[in-house]
Amino acid sequence: MLFCCRYCNYQFTNLLFKPKMRTLKLKRSNLPINRTNFEPAMPSYQSQEFVFQRIKELLPPHASLVDTVANILHVSNDSAYRRIRGETPLVLDEARELCHYFKLSLDQILNVQSGATMFQNVRISTKNYSYAKYLTDIIKQVEYAGSFIHKEIIYLTKDMALFHNFYFKPLIAFRYFFWMKSIVQHPGFINKGFEFSCLSEEIEKLSKEMVTVYCKVPSVEIWNTECINSAISQVEFYKESGWFATSSDIKIVYEALEESIVHLKNQVEYGCKFMPGENPETRKLNFRFFYNRIILGDNTIMVVTDKVKTVFINYDVLNYIFTRDENFCNPCYEDMQNMMKRSTLISQSSEKQRNIFFGIMLNKLQERKKRL
Repeated sequence: MLFCCRYCNYQFTNLLFKPKMRTLKLKRSNLPINRTNFEPAMPSYQSQEFVFQRIKELLPPHASLVDTVANILHVSNDSAYRRIRGETPLVLDEARELCHYFKLSLDQILNVQSGATMFQNVRISTKNYSYAKYLTDIIKQVEYAGSFIHKEIIYLTKDMALFHNFYFKPLIAFRYFFWMKSIVQHPGFINKGFEFSCLSEEIEKLSKEMVTVYCKVPSVEIWNTECINSAISQVEFYKESGWFATSSDIKIVYEALEESIVHLKNQVEYGCKFMPGENPETRKLNFRFFYNRIILGDNTIMVVTDKVKTVFINYDVLNYIFTRDENFCNPCYEDMQNMMKRSTLISQSSEKQRNIFFGIMLNKLQERKKRL
């Protein structure tokens, strides 16, 4: 008598039958597994191997792959280890959980050639996603990047790079007010004029913490002399709209903006990032700055950690989308490298070009101050 066990894919042969006793011998079957009653499994071990390789690349050096997978899938470490080695196939629900947690594209893992790229969207909302949470998440992302052995942030900007807005309190306050009133359209700011007191202790603390953690991660920035224009336009618009109480408030904002540019110039000169008041000679060289005369950038940030690249694309001033899709990130990385080759490195070198670059931006601010 033969019967098939759907769980083990074995056939059992009844060799001996007695009234009180039955002896069964196990024999391997060549019959295909019937997965009708099972969850669908990953199409191939290559896909499964690929997903765990990608996860391993995303994990900081101190993190355990087995422990991480076990926690996400709610299985034992032994079960997680069998999945990592390919002894136990991942079902699609498990693959989905892993992809969701690590922001991976299931299409890429399954090698689906769709021509599309999956992005994650981060958008500030007065109801679901506050500005404080926005800052907190950026801090976590920068800290995460900094936890890797090899890391670099490449910032191609068309505006004043986000991190450089948060050195001095008056500029932090104005930027916060402008973003809440004109971009997020927060109800509490609609009919409100600008006051430096609009800045809460929490927002000020998070803003300075964000630039502090950024100072610790090696980075490249590619600027154009037009990058200061949007900040000037925002101050001028609010001046003409009557949202400033006095001209002295406008002057204070412009002076804070000027101080920020001077501090940025000092960092470029030393080739390292540091907070105002810190001694640059105690910091490691971690800052390359390029003067780009060719194009105005598009606020694209690439984070490179060990073998993984992540691209962040800014839109609507504060919001951004990001992806780790290699088919998108690798060409983007090459484009940025080519952009650097066509730009002038002015950090720690090219003093003349550095003075010209920052002189142009500082002159724009001084001209605006004279008109007050």
